[in-house]
Amino acid sequence: MSNNHQERDVYVAIADPTRRQLIRLLAEVDELPLHELTAHFEMGRTAVSKHLAILKDAGLVIARKEGRETRYRLNAAPLKEIQDWISFYEGFWKERMNKLHLLLEEKK
Repeated sequence: MSNNHQERDVYVAIADPTRRQLIRLLAEVDELPLHELTAHFEMGRTAVSKHLAILKDAGLVIARKEGRETRYRLNAAPLKEIQDWISFYEGFWKERMNKLHLLLEEKK
């Protein structure tokens, strides 16, 4: 199966700063049309559309046609995978830091 038809990895989707900004913009509203999203970037509609397509393939964005206009809204559910991954490492580092703190206290 070609890459164009495979579901994209949520980590790959958020790796780009433009896509993270699109997620942030969509998190602040119910939905926005392409032209309003494009106004926030120094790139054309086609470039923004490509970023939105990657987010859509990862399940992070839902597109809805309204007449000739496509409106986009955030689907934050896939971000839970990232939150879970970060939470694991947060616990990992807290444990290491606590051990380091104890070692330093013993040295005093």
